[in-house]
Amino acid sequence: MNRINKKLKEDKKLLSIYFTAGYPSLNDSVSIIQNLEKSGVDMIEIGLPFSDPLADGPTIQASSTQALKNGMTTEVLFNQLKDIRKSVSIPLIIMGYFNPMLQYGVEAFCKKCQEIGIDGLIIPDLPVDVYHDEYKATFEKYGLINVFLITPQTSVERIHFIDSISNGFIYMVSSASVTGSQSGFGDEQTGYFKRISDMNLKNPQIIGFGISDNKTFMQATQYAKGAIIGSAFIKYISTKPVDSIKDFVNFIVK
Repeated sequence: MNRINKKLKEDKKLLSIYFTAGYPSLNDSVSIIQNLEKSGVDMIEIGLPFSDPLADGPTIQASSTQALKNGMTTEVLFNQLKDIRKSVSIPLIIMGYFNPMLQYGVEAFCKKCQEIGIDGLIIPDLPVDVYHDEYKATFEKYGLINVFLITPQTSVERIHFIDSISNGFIYMVSSASVTGSQSGFGDEQTGYFKRISDMNLKNPQIIGFGISDNKTFMQATQYAKGAIIGSAFIKYISTKPVDSIKDFVNFIVK
């Protein structure tokens, strides 16, 4: 069974952390992953930096720009992660845009992910229909779960289609805006969380965008299986040492 599916079966609310590979420094990736697992994080999203990250807010965009300047590439990341399963057992997901995967070769990319021990991919700009028609078989051949995003504007019909072809979790974007932290969720967002929860989809939902502290983590997980934190964590590691990551995680889950 895929590590993501095993984790989703656990009787707890899950915390997933996103970070940009190659940030703050080129060779920080493995140390960040190891410290996140030691700190009790349930899943990790490894951001593959891209020059035109459409879905990302200013914090993640800036980290991507710096990571690219530092020399991060798909090949460098794969080399950094080649022995990651000797020290890390929690689910690892690569989140990135489709262009670098296309340039690398989709099948070659998926094969490399399997060899390293990557469990899934999140590709915001890969349309669900294109995935279903052209790439689903390849992803499944290499045991990769593809995670799709939904927003408050996604139609009920579309959500059901995404649910029907998914085999892990659905990434619920908390708002229609780009990534970034905020102080809390309003009635409109809470209503959206409840509306999706009431649909009783076969795949659990994990909420991302706008989660930065214990308050927003608790609000999000009231109606979902877990929550994803990205921008707030990037801000943290931009000024704090990697070995202090446990302090950040304790601040979120208390």
